[in-house]
Amino acid sequence: MTDNNKRVLLAGATGYLGRYLLKELKKQGYWVRVLIRSEIQRHHVPLADEVFIGEITDPGTLRGIAESIDVVISTIGITRQKDGLTYMDVDYQGNMNLLHEARSTSVNYFQYISAINGDKRRHLKIFQAKESFVDQLKTSGIDYTIMRPNGFFSDMHDFLEMAGSGRVYLFGKGDKKLNPIDGKDLASVCVSKIGGREKECIVGGPDILSQREIAVLALKALDKKIKIVHLPDFLRKAIIILLRTLTSSQIYGPYEFFLTAMAKDNIAPQYGMYHLEDFFQEQSH
Repeated sequence: MTDNNKRVLLAGATGYLGRYLLKELKKQGYWVRVLIRSEIQRHHVPLADEVFIGEITDPGTLRGIAESIDVVISTIGITRQKDGLTYMDVDYQGNMNLLHEARSTSVNYFQYISAINGDKRRHLKIFQAKESFVDQLKTSGIDYTIMRPNGFFSDMHDFLEMAGSGRVYLFGKGDKKLNPIDGKDLASVCVSKIGGREKECIVGGPDILSQREIAVLALKALDKKIKIVHLPDFLRKAIIILLRTLTSSQIYGPYEFFLTAMAKDNIAPQYGMYHLEDFFQEQSH
């Protein structure tokens, strides 16, 4: 049963997962303060009990953000680089700024959203930052849970975009499997883990699918013929090398992550009730 007296600080409330987390927290009876960057974003968080305006990369604007807070949940991180900020600026230092505020107040639990296998892929720029923060959180003295979700349904939209052109391109055989999860399901799992004993929680959706099966679902959702082009895997490796050589981490980071993840199975414990097939059908109409 939820302790309705707990006060939660949610950082990243305007993002994909953050929006679902805010709804789920309120549904479960929590009092919620959210961090937003500017007054303009206030209309994105109508359910929040309190709004705190600050910039995650500027510690001076965060002073007092964790006052009277029991629980911090952070989904802070950048997928697409912008504003000239790097992963270390946001995923590491931004969360460190939040942790510093949490340690100086009454916060007794911190939940951080990383990603599946992040601890095993520290050589990737995105995880170098995320896992450096995880290391700091683990030694902070605050109780914590590291959430490690599989891909989101929203990440699978790339398959729909390819399907819209009439064919989907896959590297290799397309037999690598994953079980992406819907934001609503993931939010429910995250809230259920608040204050629990589980220090690291790997989370996936209910359906384990190969990349080829996902491609077929996307094509069917758009009433397209099943046309899947299999590219040799050496092209995937070559693209990563080229991007690392010719571009900055601000550009190649997301592609490095995506292309690396595609080369292996990413199967997580199954949670939730929302199915990728239904998501594709909704998005295609």
